[in-house]
Amino acid sequence: MFLPSLSPRARRRMALYLAVLLLMASQPLLAQVTPSEPSSDEAAAPLAEISLPTDLPAAPAIAPGEPGQYVLEFNRSPVVGNRLRFSGIYDEQRLQFTRPRHWSPKSVKVLLRYRHSAALYATRSNLTVLVNGTSIGSLPLNQPMGEIGDAVMEVPIDLLQDYNELVVAALQNNSPTCTQDPFDPSLWTEVLPDSKLVFDYQPQVVIPDFSQFPYPLFDVLSLEPNQVAYLQPATTDSPWLTATARLQTYLGRTAHYRPLDSRLVNSLEDLEPEERLVVLGTPAQQPSLADLTLPFALVDGQFVDGEGNPLPADAGLLMWATAAEDRSPVLVVSGNGEVGVTKAVQYLIQPQDQQIATGHGVVVNQAAAVPSPSPRHWPGYLPEADSFLLTDLTSATRQPFEDVTVRGSQSPALEIDFKALPDDRLLRGSTMNLSYSYGPQVNPLTSLVDVELDGVSLKGEQLTEVKGANRRTLVVDLPGDRVTPTSKLQVNFRLDPRERRSCSRVTDQQLWGTIHSDTSFSLNRAALTSLPDLDLFKTGYPFTAPQDLSTTAVVMPDAPTANDVTVLLELAERLGRLSQANSVQLAVYRQGDLPEATRNENHLVAIGPQPRFPLPELVADDGFALRGSGTRQWGNTQVQPLPDGEGMMKSIISPWNSQRVVLALSGRNDRGLAQVADLLRYDPLFYQIEGDTVLVSAQVSDPDPYNSADYRLATLRQAPQVQLATAAVPVLWQITRHNWLFIVPATVALALLFYGVAQSVLRRRIGE
Repeated sequence: MFLPSLSPRARRRMALYLAVLLLMASQPLLAQVTPSEPSSDEAAAPLAEISLPTDLPAAPAIAPGEPGQYVLEFNRSPVVGNRLRFSGIYDEQRLQFTRPRHWSPKSVKVLLRYRHSAALYATRSNLTVLVNGTSIGSLPLNQPMGEIGDAVMEVPIDLLQDYNELVVAALQNNSPTCTQDPFDPSLWTEVLPDSKLVFDYQPQVVIPDFSQFPYPLFDVLSLEPNQVAYLQPATTDSPWLTATARLQTYLGRTAHYRPLDSRLVNSLEDLEPEERLVVLGTPAQQPSLADLTLPFALVDGQFVDGEGNPLPADAGLLMWATAAEDRSPVLVVSGNGEVGVTKAVQYLIQPQDQQIATGHGVVVNQAAAVPSPSPRHWPGYLPEADSFLLTDLTSATRQPFEDVTVRGSQSPALEIDFKALPDDRLLRGSTMNLSYSYGPQVNPLTSLVDVELDGVSLKGEQLTEVKGANRRTLVVDLPGDRVTPTSKLQVNFRLDPRERRSCSRVTDQQLWGTIHSDTSFSLNRAALTSLPDLDLFKTGYPFTAPQDLSTTAVVMPDAPTANDVTVLLELAERLGRLSQANSVQLAVYRQGDLPEATRNENHLVAIGPQPRFPLPELVADDGFALRGSGTRQWGNTQVQPLPDGEGMMKSIISPWNSQRVVLALSGRNDRGLAQVADLLRYDPLFYQIEGDTVLVSAQVSDPDPYNSADYRLATLRQAPQVQLATAAVPVLWQITRHNWLFIVPATVALALLFYGVAQSVLRRRIGE
């Protein structure tokens, strides 16, 4: 069939009609989008849903205690020390305190005890107390010389919050008209350390709920140390040790700077009132589960679902219960198999997963795997990148820095945690570009901004603009040899008004300076470290690199005792306080369960007294050694002390991997091992460790870690250190760091070589 010839216009219309018909015909095909490759989660087989019980027991309720009174003395704060001192015409001090979650305050009083200079003029000098920004009273400074004043002030209950701030402000004058010298040493007042806050409170009923976890297992608002007990299982195997250590590490991270007391108990009857209990393990490991009222029924040693069928062995269970006459909360972490228990713990210690939990019972079908962070990603320390901004650093509250404005002639410094990574070596050429602004009416002759590192001034700049300036830049060279894992930068504005009037605060409150968050840092650094060195262990290094502890394994004796597990709990808590991550991958093995690959590839921590030490060659090796028959050896010296009750912390390069470290926590007997637990538990002891071996012993029967005479610490160093490069190092630095004596001869030789080449070229040109 032949179609008649068409005009060009008709052909264009026909083509348009055909295109529309083609689109209409292919529309169903266009809707069927080719599926993309399924993700690993989508590709996995769907999880079987468990039939939840419908006939649930009543939610557990923690019975309230008796009404009581709590006295919080000012000397509990490290700011106070022996006294809270006020100097100058106007000064103020701040104290923070919390209100525990289960308290309903009936009354709160501030009891101040103070003394002041006899030179103060009573009608123009006073103390004012504020709580959360609201004044609760003022009192005149009119005490005779040498006498101590007392004052009681009521705090309105509705002012109290979870986090509270108490401000004591002092206005001091030594003249009836005008105090001429604001720095006169006679302008002083002291609030004594036995001043206190007195709470009268009524405890409230607490209904545990996993949407509030870790409360009530751990209360971050508690004024007393949180007390957590772990129920000893029937068999202490490697999976139970691993799960317990990971949970304790998480609690250490949650505690941060707050005190935490942990211990093992053998039965529910050993629990103290208001002490929290953790029951971790399968029903076979924890027979006491049968004595608790739980959401899931326990039949023939197995948890069953709503239809009476045993739960899968890989399903984890999290449940709240109570004990000790309903006075203590009980966290149950269980399942019908070890895989389920491990899964439940892993879910519990991953903060991003906790957000979907609620109720007093949770079935964990699957816990997401969290990738391990980079070994050099340490929150709170300097970022991995060599160039970063101030906003990339965090404050003491773990929040990023923003623009900060300070006011007044005696404004506080901006303090920045500038903590180098433990394996950082800052080289020449590291700089800070401080971006700042300041307001008008400053005295250009006496006003400046300066930068300090650990109290040592690095550089300053005069504020020369009477009208103020916006976004000025000050370039500061950072001395690499002074930046440590505990360093702090301070930025100070020394603002002086153009007109000084001693009797008025108004003349300096119009002065202001701002540090901008786009302040930048450029670091020239190498990643090098020398091991073994217990001084680095104060930061957790190398066991906390990466921060999820995935390259660290703990080795226990084949039959761990309660003392061994206590040291494990203290170690896990300490590692938790020294690390921040979204998961915990710490592994714990009994001696016979330690895989060869783990021994060869991981940092190791071995725990146990000398007769049962899981890696015996380490305590009898070179350096300080504990040998048989009660013998101690140090170099060529041998002694046999009687008795030997000292604990030992010893760090050596792993004999199975020259890039790894082994830490031995041991002693001659259980008494010595208990000293190691104290060394890990108490900050005043732990932050004294250095060298490669530390020996610790208590000198009195009831030692106080805050009394230097109650403990003896001996530091030894004999093992040779090995310098390790933990990241890419500049080639020139690698060549010269061990051969610096050859730099001058090499420079002379190169100069002579270039001179000879230049002479040869010149002679050829002259000859031509």
